[in-house]
Amino acid sequence: MLKHSLQSIVLLLLGLTLSFASEAVVVKDLYSAQVLVTDETPQALASGAREALSQVLVKISGSTAVLQNPVLASALKRSRNLVQQYAYISRDVNSGELMARFEFDGAVVSNLIARSGVPLWTANRPAVLVWLVVEGPDGKQFLNSETLPAMVSLISAEFARRGVPARFPLYDLNDAALITADDVWRLDSSSLVAASQRYDVRDILAGRLAMLSNGSGMGDWSYLSGSLRTDRSVRMGESAVFLHEGVSLVAEKMSSHYAVAPTTARSKGIKVQVTGVSQYGDYTGIVSWLESLELIDYANVESIRGDTLRFNLVAQADAQQLATIIELNKQLLRLPSSDASVQLNYRWKR
Repeated sequence: MLKHSLQSIVLLLLGLTLSFASEAVVVKDLYSAQVLVTDETPQALASGAREALSQVLVKISGSTAVLQNPVLASALKRSRNLVQQYAYISRDVNSGELMARFEFDGAVVSNLIARSGVPLWTANRPAVLVWLVVEGPDGKQFLNSETLPAMVSLISAEFARRGVPARFPLYDLNDAALITADDVWRLDSSSLVAASQRYDVRDILAGRLAMLSNGSGMGDWSYLSGSLRTDRSVRMGESAVFLHEGVSLVAEKMSSHYAVAPTTARSKGIKVQVTGVSQYGDYTGIVSWLESLELIDYANVESIRGDTLRFNLVAQADAQQLATIIELNKQLLRLPSSDASVQLNYRWKR
């Protein structure tokens, strides 16, 4: 079966689209980066391409350590040849700084990752909710676009650089009834989890930052993911350093859980069963969503019996590796399988 052929035909006939109520967010621009360049000379362009590819490799792997991999280090030397397209962007007329946006071919970069043996973190990624309290001359205040807009821009840019979908609380009356600035300052797990439930996230990043009169700061981060908690302290430095460390903590922990080492050899097929599928729109949506995952080449439908679908997934990973990614979709509930031929069994929750 040609990829997308069956579902495309059905979608055209029915005119249906499906929106998954998913915990994951599909991150865009994973294979592009915007960097500062000195001028428009070939030398500056080559240097910019190298920096941009470095950012892309870190973004799709989740770790800065990948830049030391021999295969990827070699690829960085020929970054300019791997550029699909680029464009110059003037960031600030007054400063005269010049930015260039580079885009790389996703298939080429993914193949590099596969040959290097480095894990690939797919574009389907869970969002993290960020609670941050900053203590300064005016006391403790929540970080938001009204209180500290420059800091919001900095941390948002850091999350974008690492390819992590970030959300910020509304800080409305509902939040005020559930959590205080002092609760966040104490990095109180129970309060943070309770206040975050309305945002339907599993991952929470909470921080406290004390700003000193000389402009430096010190603080702590806590990353909560399910029942796991990881703490990191940042002692003395600019606020940008503190924000960078918090984002790095999230990217490292998330990628260690969700990134999969792809293989250039394709599997013969992973048998997947989904029950509870009663509408054509759901059927086509499930097929399209599975095939949107980078590690899945084809989601071939083998049978449709009543409300039960059976797929043969041709993928660059094994069943358990795929399960970690598939289960980011909250509408697919993992079930034990009574059929030995079925490796992954799910129930569709509409």
